Amino acid sequence: MKRWQRWAVGGVALLALAGGITRAILARQAERAQITQTGAASSQGTLRLGAGDLVEARRLPLWRTIDISGSLRAVDSVVIKARVSGELQGLSVREGDRVQRGQLIARIDAEDSQSRLEQARQQTASAQAQWQIARQTLDNNQALVAQGFISKNALDTAVSNEAAAKATLQAAQAAARVAAKALGDTQLSSPINGLVSQQFAQTGERLAPDARIVEIVDLSRMELEAALKPEDVAQVRVGTTGWLAVDGLPQQLAVRVARINPSATAGTRAVMVYLSVAPHPALRQGLFAQGQLDLSQAEAVVLPRAAVRAGATGPFVQALRGTRIEHLPVTLGTGGRIEGEATPMVAIAQGVQPGERVLRDTIGLLRPGTVVDTPASAPAAGP
Repeated sequence: MKRWQRWAVGGVALLALAGGITRAILARQAERAQITQTGAASSQGTLRLGAGDLVEARRLPLWRTIDISGSLRAVDSVVIKARVSGELQGLSVREGDRVQRGQLIARIDAEDSQSRLEQARQQTASAQAQWQIARQTLDNNQALVAQGFISKNALDTAVSNEAAAKATLQAAQAAARVAAKALGDTQLSSPINGLVSQQFAQTGERLAPDARIVEIVDLSRMELEAALKPEDVAQVRVGTTGWLAVDGLPQQLAVRVARINPSATAGTRAVMVYLSVAPHPALRQGLFAQGQLDLSQAEAVVLPRAAVRAGATGPFVQALRGTRIEHLPVTLGTGGRIEGEATPMVAIAQGVQPGERVLRDTIGLLRPGTVVDTPASAPAAGP
């Protein structure tokens, strides 16, 4: 390619690039102008609000609370394990089956255990006979020594033989008891009432001692295990009450602190708190729940926490003054909740008076001075 041709190609490329940049700048300016026009039209127009878009500040008793969350678990649960080795037989339950305390769940093949018990019993009988012979010999030798027919050493030997035979008998009897217990351990029964939650083995499997077979849980008593920060635990006592919202349940459940772990968890330094949960037929082990513990109650001007906005100079609310919106800076107090309601609330120390109406979080950020229209017959919704 000749030199003048290369210059021509470069010039065309530069012109195309400049044209693209120019179009992008013009499009950006048009977009900004459109945004400005839209904002001006919005500020000059009237925004119609529904009753549910407003909330009235009220002076109410506010519970100071601590947030809690965790998974539900049954207070009483047990994992049935094999106590002896052998083949699993007669497993009669599966997940979801209800069992009663003492009900036979499964069996371990008892042939080996039965044989060991018979062997132990035979050894016991043999040891019993040996001891009886040694005892009879000792009695005879004692009579002979008294008559002077045998020496004292012969009597001592008879005493030792009788003691050894008796010890052998006692060892055989203990072995028979162990064998009998092993035979009994082949029968696996439930120690609690409940439901089968997990099955770990199948009929026909050969199991080692301590192999898991099924897990049984009693859903009549449930608790929540929650991790609290050390500064929060210092404010909680056994007996502190609160509420929980459980996945899948429309209503809240009452909770009460039952136990507090005396040790912090390694790594997180959190302290585990165990809360008893009010019974409900829909509760299941492993469900996630979250709620609050009530610490103390004090009267304050309150608003929903979500109605308070974060600004560059601090928190504020969008208050309705007449027909216009004003941004009022506020000083926040403690967070909490109102008795019987789950909405997170916050105390307003300064900036809002009881009876003033502010926008909920259902309405986005409006410019100060925006004119709004509210139905005269529609009262402001409460929190």
